[in-house]
Amino acid sequence: MPVCQLHGAAVTTVEGIGSTKTRLHPVQERIAKAHGSQCGFCTPGMVMSIYTLLRNKPQPTMEEIRETLGGNLCRCTGYRPIIDGYRTFCEVISSFISGFLHAKLLPLDPTQELIFPPELIRMAELEERATQTFRGERMTWISPISLDELLQLKSQHPQAPVVMGNTNLGIFTSLSFELPARRLLTADGGRKRVCIGAGSSLSTVRSVLEKCVCSLPAEHTQTLAALLEQLSHVAGEQIRNVAVSNADHLCVIPEGKREVPLDKDFFVGFGKTVLKPDEIVLSVFIPVSRKGEVVRAFRHAPRKENALATVNAGLRVWFEEGSNVVKEMSVYYGGVGPCTVSAERTVQQVIGRPWNEATLSDAYRALVDEVTLGASAPGGKVMFRRSLTLSLLFRFYLHVLQHLKDTVRPPSVTWFYPTYLVLNDDVPSGQSEQDPVGRAVQHQAALSHATGEAVYCDDFPRTQGELFLSVVTSARAHARITHIDVSRALSMPGVVDVFTADDIPGKKFRSFTGIDEEILAQGEVTCVGQMVCAVVADTKPHAKLASAAVKVHYEDLPDRIFTVEEAVEKRSFFLPQREIQRGDVTKAFQEADHIYEGEIRLGGQEHFYMETQSMLVIPLGEEKEMKVYASTQHPTMVQEAVAETLGIPSSRVSCHVKRIGGAFGGKLSKTSILASITALAAWRSERPVRCVLDRGEDMLITGARHPVLGKYKVGFMSDGRITAADVRYYANAGHTPDDSVIEKILLHMDNAYNILNLRGQSAACKTNLPSNTAFRGFGVPQTPWCSAVHCGCIREKNLYKETSLTHYKMEFDPEVLLRCWEECKERSELDRRRLDVARFNQQNRWKKRGIALIPLKYGVGFAEGFLNQAAALVHIYKDGSVLVSHGGTEMGQGIHTKVQQVASRELDVPLSMIHISETSTSSVPNTCPSAASIGTDVNGMAVKDACQTLYKSLEPIRKQDPNGTWQSWVQLFGSNTSFIKWGKNKRHDLYMDWVKQEGRPYAYFTYSACCSEVELDCLTGEYRTVRTDLVADIGRSINPAIDIGQIEGAFMQGLGLYTMEELKFSPSGVLYTRGPGQYKIPAVCDVPLQFNVYLLSGSHNPHAIYSSKGVGEPTVFLGCSVFFALKEAVAAARSDAGLSGPFTLHSPATPERACIACGTRFTQMIPETETAQPWALELP
Repeated sequence: MPVCQLHGAAVTTVEGIGSTKTRLHPVQERIAKAHGSQCGFCTPGMVMSIYTLLRNKPQPTMEEIRETLGGNLCRCTGYRPIIDGYRTFCEVISSFISGFLHAKLLPLDPTQELIFPPELIRMAELEERATQTFRGERMTWISPISLDELLQLKSQHPQAPVVMGNTNLGIFTSLSFELPARRLLTADGGRKRVCIGAGSSLSTVRSVLEKCVCSLPAEHTQTLAALLEQLSHVAGEQIRNVAVSNADHLCVIPEGKREVPLDKDFFVGFGKTVLKPDEIVLSVFIPVSRKGEVVRAFRHAPRKENALATVNAGLRVWFEEGSNVVKEMSVYYGGVGPCTVSAERTVQQVIGRPWNEATLSDAYRALVDEVTLGASAPGGKVMFRRSLTLSLLFRFYLHVLQHLKDTVRPPSVTWFYPTYLVLNDDVPSGQSEQDPVGRAVQHQAALSHATGEAVYCDDFPRTQGELFLSVVTSARAHARITHIDVSRALSMPGVVDVFTADDIPGKKFRSFTGIDEEILAQGEVTCVGQMVCAVVADTKPHAKLASAAVKVHYEDLPDRIFTVEEAVEKRSFFLPQREIQRGDVTKAFQEADHIYEGEIRLGGQEHFYMETQSMLVIPLGEEKEMKVYASTQHPTMVQEAVAETLGIPSSRVSCHVKRIGGAFGGKLSKTSILASITALAAWRSERPVRCVLDRGEDMLITGARHPVLGKYKVGFMSDGRITAADVRYYANAGHTPDDSVIEKILLHMDNAYNILNLRGQSAACKTNLPSNTAFRGFGVPQTPWCSAVHCGCIREKNLYKETSLTHYKMEFDPEVLLRCWEECKERSELDRRRLDVARFNQQNRWKKRGIALIPLKYGVGFAEGFLNQAAALVHIYKDGSVLVSHGGTEMGQGIHTKVQQVASRELDVPLSMIHISETSTSSVPNTCPSAASIGTDVNGMAVKDACQTLYKSLEPIRKQDPNGTWQSWVQLFGSNTSFIKWGKNKRHDLYMDWVKQEGRPYAYFTYSACCSEVELDCLTGEYRTVRTDLVADIGRSINPAIDIGQIEGAFMQGLGLYTMEELKFSPSGVLYTRGPGQYKIPAVCDVPLQFNVYLLSGSHNPHAIYSSKGVGEPTVFLGCSVFFALKEAVAAARSDAGLSGPFTLHSPATPERACIACGTRFTQMIPETETAQPWALELP
């Protein structure tokens, strides 16, 4: 919201309600104690959303809490601990309370809250209102005080938007004056209607409608109730509090008041209406319904809440009194044309006829002909959108039938709010109370997150003379750069410099996996979004405007490649390609009873970390030194990249990371390139330079998870045993190989299944799309996919059962895997629930359920042995306080907290005496990336080594003074010696020989099993995850609270990958989905209604610190349990539709794909679209 719109308002931020320096607010304390903060970047937003709710309702319901959080997004936690913490404010709290609630909590006292500033009250009461005008370089904001003044301004500036909520418009002119919130009027003809002021927020409208529905007779509330239902799904609570409304009739001025019906003729094009440029909407009228009238509204969106609709519908029918004969009817659709579509011909098929199946069958046929979309219609999903028009009409038909019978069926799925299982500390009997290892210790920065005190890269204060950098990206997928015209950009206000690849003094490229990637394009671009040059200016707005003014001239080149199929056809691959085989696959296929062949497509996934790519580079002005503050998982890579780009030694560059607001693998390679460009700007200008990407830029430039096409052939016996499998994986790598996943894909292709004759091949396809890169799981979420497809309902029969060799000849014992499987079966009550699902499906035609249990075997670490190492530096000061430095970066996974627990145990001192400031290459050099779930394994061991050495050096002092304290020992010892030690972890001897097709690429495996049940709406493809039970083997947990948070967050990210998140590219290679408006990650509404996570007991791991195991990545894959449950539900729907045999369901299993796969009569009524270029590419 613009600051100039806040005149006379009081603004309260998260810093204003409480702090660690004064007193915490209960809202801040409870999210911290509930372990509801990981990276912490979204935490202030969560805090303020609930704070706002509590200011208005100190004892809210669970539904109000859920609805309030519906407008907030979190990529780390999976939402459960956030809900769990804030449910403590509810008036009614479940008797099942989480462990953290046993702790003493600050009470909520409304009398101690901030009051509205008295001076603002006095100003509003005493000051004469005056027009407010704010003038900027390019825009003017005017806040008039009267309707007459507004009309005059509108006539002077007819193209200027009138901004009320400012949720969807730019800023030019603002109106701020009171309009009546609600009046109940009687119009001509005696029909009542509700009048709402045009300036009312959607929240105000909702409140008005709720009062009307309660006060009016039921027969008059149909329209109001339909609007009320839709308002609960439009945007989030935060947006509804400021966004304004439209409804049925509008009262407009200035040429005298006139009423304009909001009907089929109101919209004349996309974003265009019949209103004249100088007209202002004054009020909105909503007619109440009449006796015998039924009104409903439906909407379908990519996410159940806080998402723009794919298709919506408003339907109304009015019956002859005392009969089911239709007197009037209206059917309107949105999302199937440039403006609202009225299905008039369809309505004519119904008016005058009884409300029955025969009548509606004629209407369906008319609707198919009336509402059409071309194959290249904007938004795509042509067949799905057309089928939704039929499905929503059918749903209205069923609703009206129930209304006529005076019955309304309750939904089969309702909200249920389970809490965490009690977090029992994972400690052996006899462990010291002071020893924190194995205990659910709160994240060391949780309170800083909750109070807004946590410092991220862009929070560093602006320094004197600091500049801002903006990159210019390619607008072509494959073209030669003929000229870059920077003249206009250089002439713009505030611009200091524009530079290209020619200005780089050192190396002009970075090498990843042995192949060079240009820092800035030289002569040719190979994807849309490739960085071409950079603009440096005194402010971010100036830099953005100037970068838009740079004109890059191109000459298009032939043979653009976007899809895997095109790459295979043209043999466009990066080297190396990999292959692995065991057994005699050819012979096994010959002996198999049955052979099945098919393919599965897995789409890409955007990292969508909350903090976008951010960096600040400060030249120190002496000896060519550069200090880099970056949001990166790999400080050493940034250090090396900057040094090589500038042509200076690495010793002159230091990289510092305080914390990262989420990363998930996306802040490795591209971060080093962006840091190199920013450092070059600082080098040339000799001034500090900051670069922070906008969300759209970030998504365009940085790449995503690799989309993969898997082609498989499976041989199996009649008893369900798989005897042979041959799988070919094609990953869409983009225009450079970046971090290729093809090797890990093959290493994990067996997953948990013992297939004796197995062959796998993988290739990274070179295409003209942005380079895809590392993502949480690094290929594993794409890897076992085909294995899971093969195994279907016979997964258990093909599990590893005894000590075995993998297909790369690494021996392992699957005992823990089988324990996970059996415990998950038992805890999920799988056998009973399968029967319940079958019974439900028999009793319901348009709702179907499915349930699936999926196992996982996951190798932890890097196959390259040198990457599995770390070092640490531990200082002990004379007062006994301890400073720990290590090579891991804190990005929400809790590595700093766990390292503090390690140091606390080894030094036998309280956690409060141990501090970790930052990760810095000047403290710990030559670090490895924080990735592959080994951060605690390697850095924890390094810290343990250093602390043990230090503690051992104190032994003579302790023997001299056995009754002394830690501080007295340290003071005595430190008076004449240096108290600082290095530590390192013992590197595992890991390798993979691809020539021999054998190796030991992992130190150990971690195992899991997950059972999920879903309920699918066959008419729309929408689904809810009814229940998820997940059993995870993480060895002996160092911190159960952090580990459960990692497991749940990874599962929700996997749920998004397999069922929701879609990257869409235009036929020319332009990314459509650039931001939360187009790209939907899971929200609060997507959390399983019952979500149970269990840590397997009795598991040990001699290969990692304190017998723990890596936890961050593995359970991403288990999100596919929801996919396979959906597939089971689709199979049940197809059976009812008379369809049998194998069917295709690619990932993500979006509502579109699920609905079409169900094969209902409505999808079958839609004819094939004409052959034309589609709106979006079909990847991979």
